[in-house]
Amino acid sequence: MSALDFSKSRILVTGGAGFLGSFVGEELRKRGATDIVSPRSRDVDLVDRLACRRLLADTKPDLVFHLAARVGGIGANRENPGRFMFENAAMGLNVFEECRLAAVKKLVAVGTICAYPKFAPLPFREDDLWNGYPEETNAPYGIAKKMMLVLSQGYREQYGMNSVVLFPVNLYGPRDNFDPKSSHVIPALIRKCVEARDEGTDHIVLWGDGSPTREFLYAGDAAVGLVMAAASYNSSDPVNLGTGEEISIRDLATLIAEQTGFRGQLHWDKSQPNGQPRRRLDVTRARERFGFEAKTSFADGLRATIAYFEEHHKQGEL
Repeated sequence: MSALDFSKSRILVTGGAGFLGSFVGEELRKRGATDIVSPRSRDVDLVDRLACRRLLADTKPDLVFHLAARVGGIGANRENPGRFMFENAAMGLNVFEECRLAAVKKLVAVGTICAYPKFAPLPFREDDLWNGYPEETNAPYGIAKKMMLVLSQGYREQYGMNSVVLFPVNLYGPRDNFDPKSSHVIPALIRKCVEARDEGTDHIVLWGDGSPTREFLYAGDAAVGLVMAAASYNSSDPVNLGTGEEISIRDLATLIAEQTGFRGQLHWDKSQPNGQPRRRLDVTRARERFGFEAKTSFADGLRATIAYFEEHHKQGEL
């Protein structure tokens, strides 16, 4: 099958106005796309199947990126297990079925690293996705997103529908969510360190003991991977998107404190959960199947993310 020509395609990006979606839109435009529709969640509720159907009827896309999700960090997942399970599962079901009924040529759906078993052997290989239960604090979200892999495989087998499901590792970058109630670890640490520095606080309190490891992928690189897969990958085999490198949360916190100029102490609240013990992906399949390799170094990506927060925080926007 020849590579998709974005310049001749009408493209729908659910979640296109969000963090990852903004980078996907930029990458598509770099590759010649001019007809991109990115509805906002306040205008289209994908949990509502009829709303999803109307969206596809109105936009008539050739290609759909399904990026929309109800998402958050450990705290948000603990507070909303039912909501995160239901709404993410409903969105996945609705998008797949309505894309099938609308005869969309290709659907690219984004899963989550949270779908992997809690104690998956490192590095996480796609073949291990079903070999255990996810880490408990984000299992409902992870299972809801992993369901899309079953949808992709089932719809391809029964209906011949061309869809792919990609599993990016933890994302970060400018335009991330810095809300302390729902942010992930990097934006949460950046905010804590910058505010403590500006207020002259002598310490900050962090969850867990700092021992878990995480792998991080710059959102711009993730967008490149998604668009490359849209262009030339045509299989329902799951594919990881990542860097293959991990860092402990303790070392991450120290690094962010240094880069933000916070000189106080880091206090670890061990009564709070650590989350999954370790995360590091095997990224071989993405390289072999459609040539994706992450290009942004962690140091460069972190500097760009901190600079973004500093600028917008100073202006009172964050």
